[in-house]
Amino acid sequence: MQKNRLEAFSDGVLAIIITIMVLELKVPHGETWEALKPLLSVLCSYVLSFLYVGIYWNNHHHMLHATRHVSGGVLWANLHLLFWLSLLPFVTGWMGENHFSALPTALYGGVLMMAGIAYWILAHTIIAVDGRDSMLAKAIGGDLKGVVSVVFYAVAIPLSFWSQWLAQVLYVSVALMWLVPDRRIARVMHS
Repeated sequence: MQKNRLEAFSDGVLAIIITIMVLELKVPHGETWEALKPLLSVLCSYVLSFLYVGIYWNNHHHMLHATRHVSGGVLWANLHLLFWLSLLPFVTGWMGENHFSALPTALYGGVLMMAGIAYWILAHTIIAVDGRDSMLAKAIGGDLKGVVSVVFYAVAIPLSFWSQWLAQVLYVSVALMWLVPDRRIARVMHS
Protein backbone atom coordinates (compact mmCIF):
# COMPACT_ATOMS: atom_id res chain seq x y z
CA MET A 1 0.00 0.00 0.00
CA GLN A 2 1.29 3.47 -0.86
CA LYS A 3 1.81 6.13 1.79
CA ASN A 4 0.72 9.09 -0.37
CA ARG A 5 -2.97 8.82 0.55
CA LEU A 6 -2.12 8.48 4.24
CA GLU A 7 0.02 11.60 4.13
CA ALA A 8 -2.51 13.59 2.10
CA PHE A 9 -5.38 12.63 4.42
CA SER A 10 -3.33 13.49 7.51
CA ASP A 11 -2.29 16.84 6.03
CA GLY A 12 -5.95 17.64 5.35
CA VAL A 13 -7.05 16.75 8.88
CA LEU A 14 -4.28 18.84 10.42
CA ALA A 15 -5.21 21.79 8.20
CA ILE A 16 -8.82 21.50 9.34
CA ILE A 17 -7.71 21.37 13.00
CA ILE A 18 -5.79 24.63 12.57
CA THR A 19 -8.74 26.19 10.76
CA ILE A 20 -11.14 25.24 13.54
CA MET A 21 -8.79 26.68 16.16
CA VAL A 22 -8.40 30.00 14.37
CA LEU A 23 -12.16 30.30 13.83
CA GLU A 24 -12.58 30.10 17.61
CA LEU A 25 -10.65 33.36 18.01
CA LYS A 26 -13.16 36.14 18.47
CA VAL A 27 -12.57 39.65 17.18
CA PRO A 28 -12.25 42.11 20.07
CA HIS A 29 -14.81 44.88 20.54
CA GLY A 30 -12.73 48.00 20.49
CA GLU A 31 -9.71 49.38 18.73
CA THR A 32 -7.21 49.74 21.54
CA TRP A 33 -4.63 47.43 23.07
CA GLU A 34 -6.91 47.32 26.10
CA ALA A 35 -9.56 45.56 23.97
CA LEU A 36 -7.12 42.68 23.41
CA LYS A 37 -6.43 42.15 27.11
CA PRO A 38 -9.47 39.90 27.81
CA LEU A 39 -8.49 37.73 24.83
CA LEU A 40 -4.86 37.23 25.86
CA SER A 41 -5.33 33.76 27.40
CA VAL A 42 -7.32 32.60 24.37
CA LEU A 43 -4.60 33.89 22.04
CA CYS A 44 -1.81 32.29 24.11
CA SER A 45 -3.54 28.91 24.15
CA TYR A 46 -4.08 29.18 20.38
CA VAL A 47 -0.41 29.96 19.76
CA LEU A 48 0.71 26.98 21.85
CA SER A 49 -1.72 24.63 20.11
CA PHE A 50 -0.84 25.98 16.66
CA LEU A 51 2.77 25.27 17.51
CA TYR A 52 1.89 21.71 18.57
CA VAL A 53 -0.09 21.00 15.39
CA GLY A 54 2.81 22.36 13.35
CA ILE A 55 5.25 20.15 15.23
CA TYR A 56 3.12 17.07 14.64
CA TRP A 57 2.66 17.95 10.98
CA ASN A 58 6.39 18.46 10.46
CA ASN A 59 7.53 15.35 12.35
CA HIS A 60 4.74 13.23 10.82
CA HIS A 61 6.01 14.28 7.38
CA HIS A 62 9.57 13.26 8.27
CA MET A 63 8.39 9.96 9.75
CA LEU A 64 6.39 9.09 6.63
CA HIS A 65 9.31 10.09 4.44
CA ALA A 66 11.31 7.35 6.21
CA THR A 67 8.45 4.84 5.80
CA ARG A 68 8.56 2.23 3.05
CA HIS A 69 5.27 0.36 3.56
CA VAL A 70 1.84 1.15 4.94
CA SER A 71 -0.45 -1.56 6.33
CA GLY A 72 -3.96 -1.55 7.73
CA GLY A 73 -2.42 -1.34 11.21
CA VAL A 74 -0.47 1.75 10.21
CA LEU A 75 -3.66 3.34 8.88
CA TRP A 76 -5.47 2.68 12.17
CA ALA A 77 -2.50 3.88 14.24
CA ASN A 78 -2.47 7.08 12.16
CA LEU A 79 -6.22 7.57 12.71
CA HIS A 80 -5.62 7.07 16.44
CA LEU A 81 -3.10 9.94 16.37
CA LEU A 82 -5.43 12.14 14.33
CA PHE A 83 -8.26 11.46 16.79
CA TRP A 84 -6.28 12.88 19.71
CA LEU A 85 -5.05 15.82 17.66
CA SER A 86 -8.62 16.55 16.57
CA LEU A 87 -9.47 17.21 20.23
CA LEU A 88 -6.93 20.05 20.40
CA PRO A 89 -9.40 22.74 19.25
CA PHE A 90 -11.78 21.79 22.06
CA VAL A 91 -9.23 21.71 24.88
CA THR A 92 -7.45 24.77 23.49
CA GLY A 93 -10.66 26.79 23.51
CA TRP A 94 -11.71 25.56 26.95
CA MET A 95 -8.33 26.30 28.48
CA GLY A 96 -8.10 29.75 26.89
CA GLU A 97 -11.67 30.77 27.73
CA ASN A 98 -11.11 29.80 31.37
CA HIS A 99 -7.76 31.58 31.72
CA PHE A 100 -5.71 28.40 32.17
CA SER A 101 -7.69 27.14 35.16
CA ALA A 102 -6.85 23.75 36.66
CA LEU A 103 -9.22 21.25 34.99
CA PRO A 104 -8.96 22.66 31.44
CA THR A 105 -5.16 22.81 31.79
CA ALA A 106 -5.08 19.20 33.02
CA LEU A 107 -7.35 18.02 30.21
CA TYR A 108 -5.17 19.86 27.69
CA GLY A 109 -2.21 17.90 29.03
CA GLY A 110 -4.20 14.69 28.84
CA VAL A 111 -4.89 15.24 25.14
CA LEU A 112 -1.22 16.10 24.53
CA MET A 113 -0.13 12.98 26.42
CA MET A 114 -2.49 10.75 24.45
CA ALA A 115 -1.31 12.32 21.18
CA GLY A 116 2.29 11.64 22.23
CA ILE A 117 1.45 8.02 23.02
CA ALA A 118 -0.43 7.71 19.72
CA TYR A 119 2.59 9.08 17.83
CA TRP A 120 4.79 6.48 19.56
CA ILE A 121 2.30 3.74 18.62
CA LEU A 122 2.29 4.94 15.00
CA ALA A 123 6.08 4.97 14.83
CA HIS A 124 6.34 1.48 16.28
CA THR A 125 3.57 0.16 14.04
CA ILE A 126 5.51 1.47 11.03
CA ILE A 127 8.68 -0.15 12.38
CA ALA A 128 6.84 -3.46 12.77
CA VAL A 129 5.85 -3.28 9.07
CA ASP A 130 9.16 -1.97 7.70
CA GLY A 131 11.38 -4.05 9.99
CA ARG A 132 13.88 -3.48 12.78
CA ASP A 133 16.54 -2.54 10.25
CA SER A 134 14.37 0.19 8.68
CA MET A 135 15.40 3.83 8.49
CA LEU A 136 12.76 4.76 11.04
CA ALA A 137 13.88 2.08 13.51
CA LYS A 138 17.49 3.25 13.22
CA ALA A 139 16.47 6.89 13.59
CA ILE A 140 14.20 6.51 16.58
CA GLY A 141 16.34 4.05 18.53
CA GLY A 142 15.22 4.11 22.17
CA ASP A 143 13.14 7.26 21.52
CA LEU A 144 14.27 9.08 24.65
CA LYS A 145 12.73 12.33 23.39
CA GLY A 146 9.32 10.69 22.98
CA VAL A 147 9.47 9.07 26.41
CA VAL A 148 10.56 12.31 28.10
CA SER A 149 7.67 14.13 26.41
CA VAL A 150 5.07 11.70 27.74
CA VAL A 151 6.65 11.83 31.22
CA PHE A 152 6.48 15.66 31.19
CA TYR A 153 2.79 15.47 30.25
CA ALA A 154 2.13 12.88 32.95
CA VAL A 155 3.76 15.18 35.53
CA ALA A 156 2.00 18.31 34.23
CA ILE A 157 -1.51 16.84 34.44
CA PRO A 158 -1.68 16.50 38.26
CA LEU A 159 0.58 19.57 38.61
CA SER A 160 -2.20 21.56 36.89
CA PHE A 161 -4.26 21.33 40.09
CA TRP A 162 -1.46 22.85 42.14
CA SER A 163 0.13 25.30 39.69
CA GLN A 164 -1.31 25.78 36.22
CA TRP A 165 1.66 27.95 35.24
CA LEU A 166 4.21 25.24 36.05
CA ALA A 167 2.13 22.79 34.03
CA GLN A 168 2.17 25.28 31.14
CA VAL A 169 5.96 25.56 31.45
CA LEU A 170 6.17 21.78 30.97
CA TYR A 171 3.86 21.93 27.92
CA VAL A 172 5.96 24.71 26.40
CA SER A 173 9.17 22.80 27.24
CA VAL A 174 7.99 19.76 25.30
CA ALA A 175 7.00 21.95 22.36
CA LEU A 176 10.44 23.59 22.37
CA MET A 177 12.07 20.16 22.53
CA TRP A 178 10.27 19.14 19.31
CA LEU A 179 10.28 22.52 17.56
CA VAL A 180 13.09 21.58 15.22
CA PRO A 181 12.00 18.65 13.03
CA ASP A 182 13.28 15.30 14.23
CA ARG A 183 16.95 15.39 13.22
CA ARG A 184 17.34 11.70 13.97
CA ILE A 185 15.35 10.79 10.87
CA ALA A 186 17.17 13.31 8.66
CA ARG A 187 20.56 12.00 9.87
CA VAL A 188 19.69 8.38 9.04
CA MET A 189 18.18 9.26 5.67
CA HIS A 190 21.22 11.25 4.58
CA SER A 191 23.84 8.78 5.79
